[in-house]
Amino acid sequence: MTGPVKRVGVVGVGHQATEDHLPAVEACPRTELRAVCDIDAATGSPVAARYGVPFYESVDVMLHDEDLDFVVVTVPHGVHRDVTERAIRAGVHVLKEKPFAVSAADARHLQQLADAHGIQVMTTLQRRFNPTYTSFFQLADQIGTPFAVDVQYTLGVERPDEGWRGQRAIAGGGCLIDMGYHMLDLLIWYLGLPDRLAATISSRAIPGQEYDAEDTANVLMTWDSGLHGTMRISRAMPPKTERFRLVGTDGTIEIERGVIRRFRRDGELLEELRRLGAWAPAAVSQLEFFCDVVDGRAENHGSPGYHLQHTTFIDAAYRAAATGHVVDIKGALV
Repeated sequence: MTGPVKRVGVVGVGHQATEDHLPAVEACPRTELRAVCDIDAATGSPVAARYGVPFYESVDVMLHDEDLDFVVVTVPHGVHRDVTERAIRAGVHVLKEKPFAVSAADARHLQQLADAHGIQVMTTLQRRFNPTYTSFFQLADQIGTPFAVDVQYTLGVERPDEGWRGQRAIAGGGCLIDMGYHMLDLLIWYLGLPDRLAATISSRAIPGQEYDAEDTANVLMTWDSGLHGTMRISRAMPPKTERFRLVGTDGTIEIERGVIRRFRRDGELLEELRRLGAWAPAAVSQLEFFCDVVDGRAENHGSPGYHLQHTTFIDAAYRAAATGHVVDIKGALV
C-alpha cells in the first residue's frame, strides 16, 4: 500500500535508534524524519545534526513545536510509560520499542488512554516482518500435532552491571522482559498464550558486580491443549544462541536467527530457508505497516490490547519465581 508521507520524531538515540530505527526512517519511502529528542544533548545533538533535523531535550517541547504524525520511542524501559503517555495526550501516534510496558497495570493504563484519545500505539518487533519467521505458518501444519516447544535466547555479557539494563528499577526487570520479549512474542504469535507457568530467575552469574536485574530466567509452560514448553533466556550464557523449536507428532520446525528448517520425525532435514540479510528490510516494512495502521488501512497487531498478554506473562513469571508456585496466566489476564 502507498499513502501520504508521515512526519516522524525519534525519542531516545541509544544503540537501537542509531542502528535500526533512524536508518529505517530515512530509508522508508513513507516516512520523513522531522526531529530527534534525547535528555542527553551531548549524545543527541550530533545525531540530529547528522540527519539534518532539529534536536530537542524535552519531549513536550518537541511534541508542541513539531507537527508530527508519530514518534518512535526508544528509551529505557522505566520511562516508556511517561514518554508514551505524553505523546498520546498530544495526539501523536506511537511506535515504540519493546517491552510494551513493565507491568500489566501499566499496559492496561496505556491501553485505556490510547483508546480514549483515538491514538495508535504499536510495539516494534521486527521478526514479524522477517520472512524467516513469517514462514513458520507455511510449515506448521506439516508436523502433525505439536506436543513440545523449546525456546532459547542466550548470549554472554561481560558487564551486566553497566548501563540501565542491569538495574531493575529502571529496566522493569532483566533478561526476560528485555531480550526475552522477542521470543515471548514468537511464542504467543505462533502458539497462543500458555495457560500456566513456573519460573526461576537468577542475578548471580558474575560475582562482585552490582546489578539486580536477572541475568538468567528459566520458564516451564503448559497449555490446556496438552502442549508443554520450556524457555531459557540469559545474558550470561555464551555463545549467542537464538532458537525456537516446535516438535510435533510428524516432525519438527526449528528457527534460528536467519534460518528456518523442517525435519521429519526421525530427524532428517526436509527443507531449509535462509534469509540472513532480511533485518534491514524488515525494519522498513515495519514502518510501512505502521503507516497503514495510522491511516486505518491495516489492523494493529502490536496494539496495547494484544500486548497485555505479554505483560501478563512476564508478571506471572516474576511472581512464580518469587513464590515458587505455578501461576495461572490466563486467570490473571481476565
